[in-house]
Amino acid sequence: MGILSRASYVIRSKVNAVLNRSEDPTETLDYSYEQLRDELQDVKQGIADLTTQKKRLQIQKRRLEENVEKHNDQARQAVEQDRDDLARQALEKKKQKMSQIEELEGQISQLQRQQDQLVEQKDELQRQIEQFRTKKETMKARHEAAKASARVNEAMTGAGDEMEDVSRAIERAEERTEDMEARAQAMDELRENGALENQLDDRSSLEKELDAVQQDGEVDAELDTLKSEMGKEEEPTANGGDEAAETELEQELEDDTVSDVEVDDSEVEAELDELKDEE
Repeated sequence: MGILSRASYVIRSKVNAVLNRSEDPTETLDYSYEQLRDELQDVKQGIADLTTQKKRLQIQKRRLEENVEKHNDQARQAVEQDRDDLARQALEKKKQKMSQIEELEGQISQLQRQQDQLVEQKDELQRQIEQFRTKKETMKARHEAAKASARVNEAMTGAGDEMEDVSRAIERAEERTEDMEARAQAMDELRENGALENQLDDRSSLEKELDAVQQDGEVDAELDTLKSEMGKEEEPTANGGDEAAETELEQELEDDTVSDVEVDDSEVEAELDELKDEE
């Protein structure tokens, strides 16, 4: 096999494979059915043409038969008038017309036989078309049922292309969600450990440390002032009752730190007024 022959064979096989994949059996059946109907219409048209031609020959034959009668009458009239010459001419024309009639009868008979054959072929073709139509509709119904069943099975098993796309979309969404959850957990851990600085705070690390020291100093100064006002400065703990009070105070402070309590603004203002009066 030469190179061109092999290339042609490969191309034809590829084209046939593409056509087989893209071919719709229902469309193919409908097209074949229409082709048969077109052939049936051609046969009917051929029968109509033969019938028309036969009718023309029959009309021509009838006119010739009328001429034969006419020439026969002319010959009788000529004999009555003792005009044998005219009678001979009329009989000769009569003979010619009869020969033409015989020829026409042969043609008409031939056309009739052809017409009968075409009618038989038309009837047979029509029967085949009806059988094909019944089989076509049955095959189409089976094909549609099989296609629907295949779609249902693919949907249930996830074997179809659309289900594969859906599965891939779900997998991508799960991966992105897991990545985002892991990122959020990492950010929380960094923020809790202090490794992640507040981007809105433009202070340097030194300034932050100084502010923290200053805040601690202010708290200590306020604590010393509070102790001096209450006469508790540098006094050791007297008895177990004071220790219990300190423990209870520590517990209250812890509870205030942990719980999220709603504070009334009016109560805060009243407490501030009391502190001012004491001063």
